[in-house]
Amino acid sequence: MLTLIIVSIFACVALLTGAALYPLLSRRDIIKERMAKMMPRKMVQPKLVSAPTKWQHYISEMGGKLRVKPADMRIFKEMVTASGFKSDSVYLFLGSKLLLTTAFPAVYLTLFVLPHGKVDNNSLLVAAACAISGYLLPTILLSRLAEKRKTDIFHSLPDVLDLLTVCVEAGLSLDSALIKTAENFQQRDNPLIKEINRVTQEIRVGKPRTEALKSLAERTMVDDIKSFVAMLIQTEKFGTSLGKTLRTFSDSLRTKRKQLAEEQAAKTGIKMLFPLTFCVFPSLLVVILVPAIFKILGLFSKF
Repeated sequence: MLTLIIVSIFACVALLTGAALYPLLSRRDIIKERMAKMMPRKMVQPKLVSAPTKWQHYISEMGGKLRVKPADMRIFKEMVTASGFKSDSVYLFLGSKLLLTTAFPAVYLTLFVLPHGKVDNNSLLVAAACAISGYLLPTILLSRLAEKRKTDIFHSLPDVLDLLTVCVEAGLSLDSALIKTAENFQQRDNPLIKEINRVTQEIRVGKPRTEALKSLAERTMVDDIKSFVAMLIQTEKFGTSLGKTLRTFSDSLRTKRKQLAEEQAAKTGIKMLFPLTFCVFPSLLVVILVPAIFKILGLFSKF
C-alpha cells in the first residue's frame, strides 16, 4: 500500500512537471518565424541566443501565478533590487523556486530510487529534503549576491567620492561631476559606477535629480548611499558648499572602513581559538607524546 502511494505521488509530480514544461518545449516563436521569412538568414539570431529568453519568460509566468504575502513579496523585491536586477525579476526568482522545488525530488526519485525498485521512508525523507533545498537555494544564492554587491559598493564609495570631490572643486556642476566620475573611474564594471550611470541617464531624460538620487538609494539598499543621497539633497536645498561636504563625508567613510577592518582583525584571535584547540593542539600532543610513550613502554619491556 505504501509503495502504491509513493508511486502515485511521484506520478503526480512528474505529470505536473511535464504539464508545466510542455508549453515551453512545444511552443514555437511565431514572431521569429515571420522574421525568418522576411529577413535573410544571416540577420536572424540563432536559437541558442533566444532559448534562455524563452525560459526566463516562462519561469517568470510561473512565478507570477504564485500566491505570496505582500510582506514576503516586498522582501523578495528588495533582495532582487539589491542584487542589481530589476524589480520585475522577482517573478523569475519565484518561478525558479517553484521549478527547483519540483525538479530536485523528481530527479532524485527518478535516478536513485525507482531504478532499484525500493521505496522506503528514508527515500521519502531525502526527497522532502531535496524539495526544501530546491526552495531555499535561490534565496541563499540571491542573498549572497546582494551582500557581495553591497560590500563592493561600500568599499568603492570613498574612492568615488574623492573623484567626485575633485570634479566639483574644479568648477563642474553636480550632474557634470557625476558624468565625469563615471567616465574616469578605474573600474568600469563597478556596481556603484553602473548605478551612477543610470542616475545620469534618468536625469538626462527629464527625471528630477532628487528623485533620481532617491531611486539610487532604494536600488542599492546601502545605508551609506542613503546618507550620501540625503547629504546631497540637503546641500542642494540649503546651498552649502558641496566640495567641503563631500570631502568631510569621504573622510568619515574612510574612518568607518578602517574601523571595520580593525574590528575584523580583532575577531581573528577568537576565530582561531577553536581550530587551534580541536585541530592543531591535538596534533602537537600526538607528535610530542607518542615517541615518549613508546620509549617508556620500551623501558618497561626490558624489566
